[in-house]
Amino acid sequence: MAAGEEAAMTGLPDFSFEAAALARGLTRICGVDEAGRGPLCGPVVAAAVTLVPGAIPEGLDDSKKLTAKRREALFDRIRLSADVGIGIASVEEVDRLNILRASHVAMTRAIAALGRTADHVLIDGNLIPRGLSVSAEAIVKGDARSLSISAASIIAKVTRDRIMVDLAQQHPGYGWERNAGYGTKDHLEALRNLGVTPHHRRSFKPIHNILYQDN
Repeated sequence: MAAGEEAAMTGLPDFSFEAAALARGLTRICGVDEAGRGPLCGPVVAAAVTLVPGAIPEGLDDSKKLTAKRREALFDRIRLSADVGIGIASVEEVDRLNILRASHVAMTRAIAALGRTADHVLIDGNLIPRGLSVSAEAIVKGDARSLSISAASIIAKVTRDRIMVDLAQQHPGYGWERNAGYGTKDHLEALRNLGVTPHHRRSFKPIHNILYQDN
């Protein structure tokens, strides 16, 4: 069975992509994913996770399919049992580079932050970040197919959600502790009533339009 076929059949991520790389003689395989491409504000956060065969936490899945409580529990288990690196791209970088490029910058930083250099990286999506000095493969919907990418998606999501909770305390009224910066009804209403903060992405159309109308 080819890498990823079992995951496609069961609907759950598996270790087949990692096993295929191990069979090629690569020993440290990490999964990489990001959180925060869609929101109107806040940084993009990426995570790189190298799981240890035999010590993989049970219940790993695409972070979007898990409850917040489940993500938090798995976050702690992953941090205890795996090598984890986290990378962040700021709002300024999102506006200057564009969201895709900023996401890739965050991914590259996450890979560099691992305790041990990876031999091979599994990237969620269909593109590999520029300038990687390690072998890599892009896996479409990888967070639902690869256990390592699933673990990375959980680390990235929980880390970013915590950042947004902190920012919500500094800028109350936007509901970031609930909406994580996405363009929800309450967030958009707060933007109209309270205005744009330094944490909003000015290159994103809803924010750009508000600023343009104000001018």
